[in-house]
Amino acid sequence: MSHTLHPLRRARLQRSELAVPGSNPDFIVKAATSEADYVFLDLEDAVAPSEKDQARTNVVAALREIDWRGLGKTVSVRINGLDTPYMYRDVVDVMEQAGDRVDTLLVPKVGVPADLYVVETLIDQIEQARGYSTRVATEALIETALGMANVEAIAASGGRLEALHFGVADYAASNRARTVSIGGLNPDYPGDQWHFALSRMIVACRAYGLRAIDGPFGDFGDPDGFRAGARRAAALGAEGKWAIHPSQVALANEVFSPPPAEVDRAGRIVAELRKAEAEGRGAAAVDGKMIDAASERMARTVLEMADAIAASSAGRP
Repeated sequence: MSHTLHPLRRARLQRSELAVPGSNPDFIVKAATSEADYVFLDLEDAVAPSEKDQARTNVVAALREIDWRGLGKTVSVRINGLDTPYMYRDVVDVMEQAGDRVDTLLVPKVGVPADLYVVETLIDQIEQARGYSTRVATEALIETALGMANVEAIAASGGRLEALHFGVADYAASNRARTVSIGGLNPDYPGDQWHFALSRMIVACRAYGLRAIDGPFGDFGDPDGFRAGARRAAALGAEGKWAIHPSQVALANEVFSPPPAEVDRAGRIVAELRKAEAEGRGAAAVDGKMIDAASERMARTVLEMADAIAASSAGRP
């Protein structure tokens, strides 16, 4: 093992992340009582330019009036991009009026580490000026060719960054990729055309202690397609996926929750290795298969997820 280690910066349960347009207060209220682990209130793509100001007002009101943490939710706000005239006002209004009520700001179309530095400088100054005791984190959307080309540097940038998200729609547009639907597979490609990009982002996350989250699947009338995409992401190491429709929340929670049999086997692996250690052996067997120290590390990942899910369920009304 290398002496250069980057432990997980912040553990949060993030199996499902429900996207809610800030322009629709009714949707925001419903999201607060959904089964989603995470809710992000969107000020960017889901909001028309003519509605940006009102959406920002709605989001601030929702942050102040809804007890998100009491409802067991992590709440995030997706601000507008740095190339728009809306971003600075998003950060200032949300942070000054509700900076002690929001958990993270999701920064879209991050291309270089300096993009996060700009946003975090504003957050720093407002937190100091307001005297907040809480600390708002950042999350970055990797959804452009530039962002993917610099994903390792972005992941290593430190600061308040906790997670990277794969924004498949804008990524496809940035690369001029032919695609059938948001997150869907192109039958002309022999496999999954998103595999390389998602895998690269996940590796960058794990190398530098970040959570890795898969982005949207546009066809909310195709639960099997969503489930298949979520399973591919989970197999690569993602720990959650966006839900752009409430019907996708249960699907994400299902896929990213280890099944009872897997949790049971993980517990037996740890128990058998403790027994082997007491007997002076470095390896053992479970279900006719060899297990060793690497097996225990994989098993503990499963057990930690199961514990987080149980703790979250216990804390929800």
